[in-house]
Amino acid sequence: MTISRRTFSRAVLAGAAVAAGGAPRFASAAQAAANTAYAMTYFTESPQMAGADYGLHLAVSRNGLDWTPLNQNNPVVTPTSGELGLRDPFVFRKQDGTFVVLATDLKGTDFTKKSQYLHVWDSTNLTSFTGYRRIRMHTLDTHTWAPTAFWDASRGQYGIVYSAYNGRDSLLVNYTTDFRTVTGPQTFFSPSFGVLDGDVVVDGATTYLYYKNLADGYLYGARSSTGAPGSFTTYTSGLRQGNAIEAPLLLKTNEGGWRLWGDSFSPVNNDYYAWSSGNATSWTALNQRDYTPPLNAKHGSMTGITDAEYNAIVSRWGTPNWVRLKSSNFPDRYVRHADNIGRLDAYPFDPYQDQLWRLVPGLADSAGVSFQSVNYPDRHLRHYSYAIRLDTNDNTAAYRADATFHRVAGLADSSWTSFRSYNFPDRYLRHANNLMRIDPISTATDRQDATFRVTP
Repeated sequence: MTISRRTFSRAVLAGAAVAAGGAPRFASAAQAAANTAYAMTYFTESPQMAGADYGLHLAVSRNGLDWTPLNQNNPVVTPTSGELGLRDPFVFRKQDGTFVVLATDLKGTDFTKKSQYLHVWDSTNLTSFTGYRRIRMHTLDTHTWAPTAFWDASRGQYGIVYSAYNGRDSLLVNYTTDFRTVTGPQTFFSPSFGVLDGDVVVDGATTYLYYKNLADGYLYGARSSTGAPGSFTTYTSGLRQGNAIEAPLLLKTNEGGWRLWGDSFSPVNNDYYAWSSGNATSWTALNQRDYTPPLNAKHGSMTGITDAEYNAIVSRWGTPNWVRLKSSNFPDRYVRHADNIGRLDAYPFDPYQDQLWRLVPGLADSAGVSFQSVNYPDRHLRHYSYAIRLDTNDNTAAYRADATFHRVAGLADSSWTSFRSYNFPDRYLRHANNLMRIDPISTATDRQDATFRVTP
């Protein structure tokens, strides 16, 4: 059978269960109104797998677009049975306001393995994960991939939908009241072609199902007035960014709009794309300038959280001690070092650590900043004959001055950042032909080249 690699992030949505009155996938309308931020669960990979980690990772965001990985982008919990690793984690707020996390029982990329189980954890507020267990979803000779869950008010049960092979690639569903025992599997969605990566979102009287069509490789949306198995009709045209895409993520935002995310795995593994819509019908591609997924994030999920939950999660797990510099006019590219040369390259890449910097007090002026390499901590970015390179700190006055910059409002966008050279204050850090240097700035293009977002 032909299936795309399940290596790619499927962030799933802001929200939790759907109340009987039709509130959009939150435990209640009051809960929906209380959510002001987002949490995301995911696993990690990078193009050459230097960043691969198959534990449960956690990130937060105030706007659902710009994400801060927590715990230094290390897992907050790891499975202790089954395949001893996970993929495709899905975080879901239940009717009682607490959370459950479901995940594929698979570590790595051997997709011939056929676990019949899902990993499950409970969590009160995402500061801890308890009650670890695996639940058996079927006795078929097939996999159990990419779980998503929704509250079916007519049944008074949660539906757990996942990808499996049952004559062809299909989406199956089991129902549960406690995420411990489940009903037998039913076929949830199986059109005349193979499908993968179902994501279900209930909004009022409509249940949405987004999926990947394995026949043409595009993402599609279907909908139903009941949410019952076999009741969905596809209503969108195919969507794709990049050369190949999977893992659709349908997000009903805290503000009431919609976003659709997809994970492209060609020409490089691990590249998120996104669309926006006011009504989940007409989709407009977002510029990568407008969003920043967590570092190396793959096939995850999102849920709306309150301000108190956001603060508790950050307090518990901590934010990174490093940053990245994202280009304003080439937003798929980040400042990195390669062979000790400062460059601007398209992310993702390996070694992924080449783009990680500790912003430390300026070596020549503590009011400024210096860029200390994370993977070569004895080295900093500095200019030499106006070109930027990564050099070992020799503690000379010249080195300290060359490695010091003053952070100012972005020359092309004041909500972003530019960096003025300490010892050549008429020059700014900028990219030119993918190389980093310091130059005087005069044109609109110069200002764009010298503007960056400082992001985790």
